[in-house]
Amino acid sequence: MSEPATVRPAATILLVRDQPEFEVLMVKRHHQIDFASGALVFPGGKTDPSDHDPAWEALSVGWAETPADERPLRIAAIREAFEEASILVARHPSGDVFHGDERAAAARAAVSKGEESLMGLVRELDLRLDLPALTVFARWITPTMMPKRFDTWFYVVRANSDQLAVCDGWETVDAEWIAPGEAIRLAQAGERTVIFPTRMNLQLLAEAESGEDAVRRAGARTLVTVLPKVESREGEQVLVIPPDAGYGAVAEPLAAIRG
Repeated sequence: MSEPATVRPAATILLVRDQPEFEVLMVKRHHQIDFASGALVFPGGKTDPSDHDPAWEALSVGWAETPADERPLRIAAIREAFEEASILVARHPSGDVFHGDERAAAARAAVSKGEESLMGLVRELDLRLDLPALTVFARWITPTMMPKRFDTWFYVVRANSDQLAVCDGWETVDAEWIAPGEAIRLAQAGERTVIFPTRMNLQLLAEAESGEDAVRRAGARTLVTVLPKVESREGEQVLVIPPDAGYGAVAEPLAAIRG
């Protein structure tokens, strides 16, 4: 039996807003991307070496209050939101929220392609990444039988309504604000592809009544790491997750699951 694939750290961000209704930002993955191609997902991806740069201390809000092992994950989540949807979770030195500008919008493609660094842009704009704006929502580890595995931290943050979401056209081909329940409905109707972890977290998010409520609920939950496992029940292979993780009793037929 071969050894399980190496688990790589990753971060995903659930940007939520309440106008015109309670919605979350989702992006559609490019069909040529090798992971979750064509699927509707939250912005996110694996961490980059630049996310671990200690120089971020001077360019972040809440550095000391953020656990050291979470700092690169939160930076990765913020970076991915900027690269994939052009939303930068940051503040000015005065503490005012960054509302976006033409320079940031123009630099997004170059940052996404690695031609320009996010750190350089943040320095140029005299901004600070807003680490405390992110609240831990969930943590999922890809099952051992999968060829690519990630230890993914999900963060929820109330989005700045002044910043427009624009897909990058490279990793993502569409960006849309959508009610969590509507995203689930579209997936059930076969009108959108939504992979298993995304669907489970959409269902958890849909329990909230607003963005503020979603953040409050996430902050009050005890974090239980989800490592789905395969079990045989009544002659059928099913994927199960810890019953105390907040998703209820889950036993999904393995044949019906994507991702």
